[in-house]
Amino acid sequence: MRKLALSDEILLKIEKPARYIGNEVNSVIKDKSKVDIRFVMCFPDVYEIGMSHLGIQILYDMFNRREDVWCERVYSPWIDLDKIMREEKLPLFALESQDPIKEFDFLGITIQYEMCYTNILQILDLSGMALKACERKEEDPIVIGGGPCTYNPEPLAEFFDLFYIGEGETVYDELLDTYKENRKAGGTKKDFLEKAAGIEGIYVPSLYTVTYKEDGTIDTFAPSSSHAPAVIKKQVVMDVTDTYYPESPVVPFIKATQDRVVLEIQRGCIRGCRFCQAGMIYRPTRERNVEKLKAYARNMLKSTGHEEISLSSLSSSDYSQLEELVTFLIEEFKEKGINISLPSLRIDAFSLDVMGKVQDIRKSSLTFAPEAGSQRMRNVINKGLTEEDIINGAGQAFEGGWSKVKLYFMLGLPTETKEDMKEIAVLADKVARRYYEIPKEQRNGKCQITASSSFFIPKPFTPFQWARMYTNEEYIARAAIVKHAFQDQLNRKSLKYNWHDAEVTVLEGVFARGDRRTGKVIEEAYRLGCLYDSWTETFDNDKWMQAFENTGIDIGFYNLRERSLDEKFPWDFIDTGVTKEFLIQEWKRAMNGEVTPNCRQRCSGCGVAKWKGGVCVESKN
Repeated sequence: MRKLALSDEILLKIEKPARYIGNEVNSVIKDKSKVDIRFVMCFPDVYEIGMSHLGIQILYDMFNRREDVWCERVYSPWIDLDKIMREEKLPLFALESQDPIKEFDFLGITIQYEMCYTNILQILDLSGMALKACERKEEDPIVIGGGPCTYNPEPLAEFFDLFYIGEGETVYDELLDTYKENRKAGGTKKDFLEKAAGIEGIYVPSLYTVTYKEDGTIDTFAPSSSHAPAVIKKQVVMDVTDTYYPESPVVPFIKATQDRVVLEIQRGCIRGCRFCQAGMIYRPTRERNVEKLKAYARNMLKSTGHEEISLSSLSSSDYSQLEELVTFLIEEFKEKGINISLPSLRIDAFSLDVMGKVQDIRKSSLTFAPEAGSQRMRNVINKGLTEEDIINGAGQAFEGGWSKVKLYFMLGLPTETKEDMKEIAVLADKVARRYYEIPKEQRNGKCQITASSSFFIPKPFTPFQWARMYTNEEYIARAAIVKHAFQDQLNRKSLKYNWHDAEVTVLEGVFARGDRRTGKVIEEAYRLGCLYDSWTETFDNDKWMQAFENTGIDIGFYNLRERSLDEKFPWDFIDTGVTKEFLIQEWKRAMNGEVTPNCRQRCSGCGVAKWKGGVCVESKN
């Protein structure tokens, strides 16, 4: 019988002990004496968040299909258990075997969000390892990072042995085989890292050297070893239909953030919004076969017992077989009480018809993401939405029975003026006005329009990677302008406005575009007690500001200056397929307010179509 790493006494003291006991439905148990490699996959946030992540489920399934590998899972202990583990000197452990993380060959950490960086250090620290890779012991696990934040891995470079750039289904087998061969030959960890650097898509930061100019910008970034390539090419699965997919995903004991079956219908996006990193780094668009998706839906609902199924995509409306798939899901599972979730839809007649069939209209709200209030700003960001599109979509929704609408915007976008900010309130009022144009007897109660704004953060590999940001005070002032504009609207009683935390935005901005030097701020903030920085109840901005002061790192250098077009970026050594020339072209078009057609309307020559000898799916249309 499996012995739990935590005693009954400790389990009774902490919130939600089911986060730590493992043994969930569909979790994988193997005989550790019969495997060659032990890999523990980590999501550096609380269990409920991590269990909702599809990427880990895919890799967990993929690794465990190999007889020579046992992949387990670990998540960040919540602050109550974190405290006990430090006091009792208990090592962090994996869920399946309950064995200490230090006993594994690999610790793989998915890096989804900049504000989880101190949680990564928590994982390393509680595992009993040195935070910096160069200070770890030969027998410590190889620490590997993956996920969207690895498209600028430099702030975390000193804490990781290597990074996997791109989609995990491509070269992981080669990496694991290389590890086995190196160990069999009696090679050291250094030997393995040098061999791993020769695998396409693998970045070993210790094999690269950075120098800086007097003004603080990067002068040179180059391999310091003959084993390391000058350019790292992201890994892409071109055939997403016949690749790995977990038909029996692990089912959590407690309610996860997304407690449902997830069907990934496609990867990539055709839209080309200039602020959106995912839309650039996940190119080209690749669709899954609809018949395969139908089979996945049947099998996953059966293997999990979930009562909801969600379609996952950056832009579900652009999936060419959406109507067939949704019609199938409605007809197949309606009698079984299965709910269907349809995120990332553009609001059109078909989408509204579908949502009317799968949602309780009286209870649900519709979500639009205009991103900017004025048409000028929507053209700058290449949103591809006109005011007419938004008002007509809202009108169709109201006529279909909806009365609650959520509108998402961004503040602090390049070239934004005070008038652009005020237009957020004006647009929300126009949407409410459209509701009151419907005859009273056809309305569904009072109209509720909730507008929310986040603050824009320039991300690597987007046309806006050259843009400046603002200070915390400037962001709050912008939100105040919008708030006052809402109070001036005719339908203000039907309108509500809220905004994102500006302090978190400032930190996200530093680490989204930071270089290696910002790693010492992350380490200092962790030493000062920062943890779970994406959680409002645990975020402590004063400690972060103290960390910047203690390390002498200037926030303004990273956030408050507009970059020159010839500046060398910390992430320039990564090849995503989208060329820097294309991003510069899009930056210039943004400054002129010019719209670029989406990929299905016209190929804009981003570079993906010719990348690695492949063919961009959308360029053929």
